[in-house]
Amino acid sequence: MVTLKVSGMTCGHCAQTVTRAVEAVPAVERALVDLKAGAVSVEGNADMAAVRKAIEDAGYEVEGAA
Repeated sequence: MVTLKVSGMTCGHCAQTVTRAVEAVPAVERALVDLKAGAVSVEGNADMAAVRKAIEDAGYEVEGAA
C-alpha cells in the first residue's frame, strides 16, 4: 500500500472524487481517502505516475508520500 498526501480536499465530495479517480487507474485494487489527514492510500500494483496524474486531473495536488 502506498499513501500519498493530497491537497485541496475539503469535503466528502472531494474524497469521493479522488476515490473514483484513483480506482479508475488500471491495477488499483482499492483507494482509501483520509480526508482529515489529506491523504489517499492506494492498494494494488498500479503505476504511481498514473495515480498521481488521475488525482491531478481530478483537480487536486499530490504533495508526495504521506
